[in-house]
Amino acid sequence: MKVSASWTLTVMLALTGCSLTLDASHLGVPATLASSASAPVEGTAFSVTSRAVYGFWGVVKFSEPSLQSTLASQLAGGQAVANVRVRVRSKFSDVLITGLTLGLVVPRAVTIEGVIVEK
Repeated sequence: MKVSASWTLTVMLALTGCSLTLDASHLGVPATLASSASAPVEGTAFSVTSRAVYGFWGVVKFSEPSLQSTLASQLAGGQAVANVRVRVRSKFSDVLITGLTLGLVVPRAVTIEGVIVEK
């Protein structure tokens, strides 16, 4: 049974998409994703929004935010970060750009939030 090239291409495009991988193991400071509900973390809250841009229906990464550089701009020596949360969302302008380019350019807003804890 022969599978046509167009069918294979369609399946490949349907199975691909925008993916964002953030690795907190090489930050150089202690980082936790959640703290105990009974003892909430005290510190200075931060929120940084940057852009991720993908192309060709999410198959190619044009630009991607860096967790290391985002947290480095928030941290000074001897600090830790807790309650790290990453939100990826599409704003109306992102959907509009994606629609106007027929998926050739796919922007996303990436917000990294957390609490800076003094050691």
